[in-house]
Amino acid sequence: MLLLASVAWPGILAGLLIGAGTGWWAGPPATRGPRLAAALVALLALAAAAAALAGLVPGPLAVPGRDGFRVEIASLMLAAYLAGCVLGALLPRRA
Repeated sequence: MLLLASVAWPGILAGLLIGAGTGWWAGPPATRGPRLAAALVALLALAAAAAALAGLVPGPLAVPGRDGFRVEIASLMLAAYLAGCVLGALLPRRA
């Protein structure tokens, strides 16, 4: 876990900042359909990040070695990006 955090923190921070800018620019979803789609994508990304952190993906679905490490980092960056999108959408926009 420490290795994952020490290697991935610049990408996670970049994902958070880019997501915050995107969320601020786009704003929150206006209708029910996009809200449900955004919630589903966020739920799946958080589940992938939790599985990456906990190492819960067993058997033939597990990606071993360096490629598995890259998948774990990518899932954490996606979760940070989505968290940034939510935080950016919550910030008030001034005209």
